[in-house]
Amino acid sequence: MSVGLPAIGGAAGSLLHPEPGSFRDPHSRVLRGREGEIYRALSAQGLADFEAVASTAFWARALEDGRVVPTELVAPADRPAELGAGWPSLLRHETIPVVSYPYEWPFGMLRDAALLQLDLLTAALEEGMVLKDSSPYNVQWRGARPIFVDVGSFAPLGAGEAWTGYRQFCMLYLYPLLLQAYKGVAPHAWLRGSLDGIAPEQMARLFDGGAKLKRGVMTHITLHARLEQRYGDRQRDVKSELREAGFSRDLVRANVRKMAKLVEGLDWEPPQGGWTEYGAGNSYTDVDTEAKGAFVRAAAAARRPSLAWDLGCNDGRYARIVAEEGARVLALDADQGPVELLYRELRAEGDERILPLVMNVTDPSPGLGWRGEERRPLELRGRPELVLCLALVHHVTITANLPMRAWVDWLAALGATLVIEFPTREDPMVQRLLAAKQQGTHADYEREAFEGCLRAAFDVERSLRLASGTRLLYLAHPRERPAAP
Repeated sequence: MSVGLPAIGGAAGSLLHPEPGSFRDPHSRVLRGREGEIYRALSAQGLADFEAVASTAFWARALEDGRVVPTELVAPADRPAELGAGWPSLLRHETIPVVSYPYEWPFGMLRDAALLQLDLLTAALEEGMVLKDSSPYNVQWRGARPIFVDVGSFAPLGAGEAWTGYRQFCMLYLYPLLLQAYKGVAPHAWLRGSLDGIAPEQMARLFDGGAKLKRGVMTHITLHARLEQRYGDRQRDVKSELREAGFSRDLVRANVRKMAKLVEGLDWEPPQGGWTEYGAGNSYTDVDTEAKGAFVRAAAAARRPSLAWDLGCNDGRYARIVAEEGARVLALDADQGPVELLYRELRAEGDERILPLVMNVTDPSPGLGWRGEERRPLELRGRPELVLCLALVHHVTITANLPMRAWVDWLAALGATLVIEFPTREDPMVQRLLAAKQQGTHADYEREAFEGCLRAAFDVERSLRLASGTRLLYLAHPRERPAAP
């Protein structure tokens, strides 16, 4: 918490509890209500900034077209007394179904989030406002549509003030995009490894020689790194220097527009083959595919989940079926290629129910940041009521060497109805995976062993053997676990 401002709630019986990741802005704090509602407490300065942005025409347009999260000012009479005098105002935001992070987004999602932020910044500058930072964590998603959520980051633009979020934009948006577009290197491990992103000097080492000639590299990487090396340790009054040099709003606006043009021109195409063509080239017969889809649809129709997870979603075929039954679906896959292609399809369709993310379920996103609570683990961001685990067990247990019982126990701990597929040892894909292993490895990969693990943690409602004979589907419900002593 910042010095001079009181703490917010958090005690037993409180109506509002602070979000662990919201503490860096001294004038704005995100809070969660008892029923999951999202609020934002504002200091006197924070309220003044919000009133300034709320009076602009671009703010009204952004709310209307869904680029900014719907927000309303809570009436003074409804403001909980526990906030104290240091937080005189409270905003209420629309709740985002599932929070995600940039190290989980495919290339297209990161680029579209960057363009949204630059578009809002450009519009804000036209009316004398600016964004105080450029964090991609300020963008969330309704399915395949990005939405800006940090309304507390808008503030009036001071005289001679530059784009203060430029460095952060480079480190968390531009550099990861350049890394993928120009080098073909996925940036997810970099972003997960540091919440601050990729530093200019790191990028400069990667983009040397002829790579310096690529569009945007010399300006935003090479020169940026040199300037930081020269002036980074010196104490300078940059704002005063810029003001004296006649730095204007028009210059800031021009810089932002140039950045938007650069980002818009970046592209990455997933490599062809493998999992990007799985939907067209897998070993399923049409009969199998139809039966599998019907099994999933029946489970979704009976459970009617508000949130479902599709683990190993690939082309999203079964996530779509669950979404058609009214659920919001978190579609996860470790391979960025099919997730990128799925995102492009969903974006073109205007889909707001399926959120596609890049994630390896055997190495899922952990808690990160201060005390491991700024960015939450997957399980703490919205519990599913239905989980699809299709064509995945063999990859988890054979490829990743995760014990079958440990995998099934993790699925049971989610507390959700489960649709799971087990390819038998005779299945062509299983045979291929086993061929890459040492002789005798995974001798326990058998139907009886799998069913034993499943029935130890779940009540199996029904099962179905697909017509091809080597794949079985199960619909199961987790058993109630005894309370801890």
